[in-house]
Amino acid sequence: MSKKILVTGATGFLGGAVVRRLCALPETSVVAPLRNLNSKLPNSVEKTHIPNIDQSTDWTSSLAGVSVVVHSAARVHVMHEDPAQSLEMFRATNVEGTLNLARQAIKAGVKRLVFISSIKVNGETTLPGSAFSADDIPHPLDPYGISKYEAEQQLLQLANTGAIEVVIIRPVLIYGAGVGANFLQMMRWLVKGVPLPFGAVNNYRSLVSLDNVVDLVTTCIDHPQAMNQVFLVSDDEDVSTTQLMQRLITYLGVKTWLVPIPAAVLVFLAGLLGRRATAQRLFGSLQVDIKKTQKLLGWHPPVSLDDGLKSAAQHFLEAHK
Repeated sequence: MSKKILVTGATGFLGGAVVRRLCALPETSVVAPLRNLNSKLPNSVEKTHIPNIDQSTDWTSSLAGVSVVVHSAARVHVMHEDPAQSLEMFRATNVEGTLNLARQAIKAGVKRLVFISSIKVNGETTLPGSAFSADDIPHPLDPYGISKYEAEQQLLQLANTGAIEVVIIRPVLIYGAGVGANFLQMMRWLVKGVPLPFGAVNNYRSLVSLDNVVDLVTTCIDHPQAMNQVFLVSDDEDVSTTQLMQRLITYLGVKTWLVPIPAAVLVFLAGLLGRRATAQRLFGSLQVDIKKTQKLLGWHPPVSLDDGLKSAAQHFLEAHK
């Protein structure tokens, strides 16, 4: 039976990968709402014009004939944003915009909405050796995480009415071919070959390759056990920041010395420089338990951490020749 799937955020890192995977599936058509209709997407994708996502967006033309919505578009962290306005700005897109889409999807007869949330709903850090699970009491701390949690709660309220099925996926840090932000910056540091003070970081971090998140999203599009559930996703192998850099050094084929400076010293220095949040990401632990995802869906990450890192490193090297 043919499916028509709407994917928001289709030009983004995750949304674009979801679109490419869906376009390769038989009897599946894809609709991509876009700010810029000239955006490059596979030729088979049906493009519609959606300039902004908020409580007043009209989704009528985009939702025609759609059976499933994958909502990956979101307002993400903006540097140097005014904290006094930040939460309301996040809510405008991530809560009100999401709920407006969901309500219009119900009217259009959409059966299921797959919502890409964030591990930030669970919290920012875990104690070494402990892990977040999908059914933990949420503890979001920043405006982005709070807005994602509020959207989750309201979507599940809609799902409880029986009007639509909702699946919530909370990824950890996603890396892969074409990754940007901090992961890209890390690879840029490493290929410079200068000594880096990260040789003694004994934390534990869960990561997830882009391919694994996309595989879970496509599984959740029609898996009966996914209905109205929250899932965490990772590569199911945790590493320290030091171990991560050591593996990337190998896959990038560079010679970079990781100097073993105690993490406590680096955290102190980062605090003095106003980089406490960066220090938390580099030196703190954040682990997730994906047993629920594996048990309910019979899903296991098809790509190992090592294979995912190799792919990301190879793409980086090819793009920076």
